Amino acid sequence: MTVVSIVTPSYNQAAYLEQTIRSVLEQDYSQIEYILIDGASTDNSVEIIRRYVDRLAYWVSEPDKGQAEAINKGFARSSGDVIAWLNSDDAYLPGAVRSAVHALEGDKDLAFVYGNMLAVDEGSHPINRLNYRQYALEDLLCFQIIGQPAVFMRRSAFDKAGGLNPAFHFMLDHHLWIRMAQSGRILHVPQTWASARYHPEAKNRARPVEFGQEAFRILEWAQGEPSLAGVFERVSRRAQASANRVNARYRLDGGEPARALRFWLKALLIHPPTALARMNILASALLNLAGFGYIREYVLRRRQAEYRGDDSVIA
Repeated sequence: MTVVSIVTPSYNQAAYLEQTIRSVLEQDYSQIEYILIDGASTDNSVEIIRRYVDRLAYWVSEPDKGQAEAINKGFARSSGDVIAWLNSDDAYLPGAVRSAVHALEGDKDLAFVYGNMLAVDEGSHPINRLNYRQYALEDLLCFQIIGQPAVFMRRSAFDKAGGLNPAFHFMLDHHLWIRMAQSGRILHVPQTWASARYHPEAKNRARPVEFGQEAFRILEWAQGEPSLAGVFERVSRRAQASANRVNARYRLDGGEPARALRFWLKALLIHPPTALARMNILASALLNLAGFGYIREYVLRRRQAEYRGDDSVIA
């Protein structure tokens, strides 16, 4: 049976850490090697980890230089042919590991597989469903984002890509997906595999502007990467527009509607279909600038309310 190595990087996430741990240990797949890398948390995270120490392959609590270093450190301690990481505020849904292994075993050319994802609030109530589609390298270069908790990788593809780049702190996963997709196919499995928690301390909520800034860093890297030259040339305008659109979205989340509007308009000038596919960014920016931002908040709350009580699991 294929061994699956799962790494959880954690720092001061005691409020959610136990649910994350249990979501891994309660999977219906017996060959899981679970590793937990804590960045010297000052809350009671270590106390929680010690409750499960007999079921962990390895754990440590020590200072590190960020998420990428912690994950790479964990994978260096692991032995599985299939690997994944699960952040300490996210969770797997039942059956996720078994389904991912089945997909990877069915096609040896796959670099990684990914499922769909639920967005949940602090109380684990679903607030949105993120259903993806089948992407290719060109789509990743154009910032089609995949929910990281729902990704399972083949170790050989991860190693070939060189692991996570510690220079990236916000879109480190997307940068990795692009590099891995250069050496193997990727597959979307239309099942819901994980939940990602949206809460005030999460990076995408606390520091959204920096996500947009890293999108431009990835764009700059891709433009100068010789191995991507042919592919990038085919999607250059779409990729540039997509980076601006992503930045517009995160500027909006960061309370900068004027800048959000500027980046959305820039995307419109570069590649109109890319900008027009997200008219909601334009509408939200204009509403905020006109002093009607509460309308956007109302719509978001209504949408979230529709998902409460939806405890969807893998079919």
